[in-house]
This record gives sequence, structure tokens and C-alpha cells, in this order.
Amino acid sequence: MSKKLTSAALVAGAVATALTMTTVSVNTASAGAKVECYGVSKAGKNDCAAGPGTTCAGTSKVDYQGNAWTLVPKGTCESMELPGGRKGSLKALDRDMPK
Repeated sequence: MSKKLTSAALVAGAVATALTMTTVSVNTASAGAKVECYGVSKAGKNDCAAGPGTTCAGTSKVDYQGNAWTLVPKGTCESMELPGGRKGSLKALDRDMPK
């Protein structure tokens, strides 16, 4: 290979590495800005974890099902105002479970 071609390949590799690291940092920061909040989603609108007999996203059976979570901005889960005086939780709840 010529020196120019070798230099171009090295620069391209460095740029690709830098872009990959930037993407990973942005994705990690975005993921860190959200938390799993239990008991705040409407039926079928949860992000994941909806208890025994369910698979994952969109499988909650009742509104505000205590063992189903939705991602919410960090610091907002436990202060969300929900009908009936309910509050979100960072841990699964034993309320509003399907019959």
C-alpha cells in the first residue's frame, strides 16, 4: 500500500471508532435518564414486566397494574399523579392486579 492509502485508512478507522464511541455514550446517557416505574401504565401500554402469564411490552391486563412497568424520566416515578391516589413505584406493587 502507498503511504497516502495507509494514512487514509488509519484516519477512516479513527473516525469510525470515534463515531461508535459517541453513539454508545449518547445511548448510555439516554438510557440512564429513564427508570422503570411500576403501576403507572394503562392496560396494554406497559414497556415490560407484567407479571406471571405475560410476556413483556403491551401485555398488562388492567390500568395501573402494579407489577407492570413503563420507562419514565428519572426522578418522576414516585411523584406522578394517578387516579385514585395511586403513586408510581421503583419496585413492583401488589395492587391493581388482573383477576
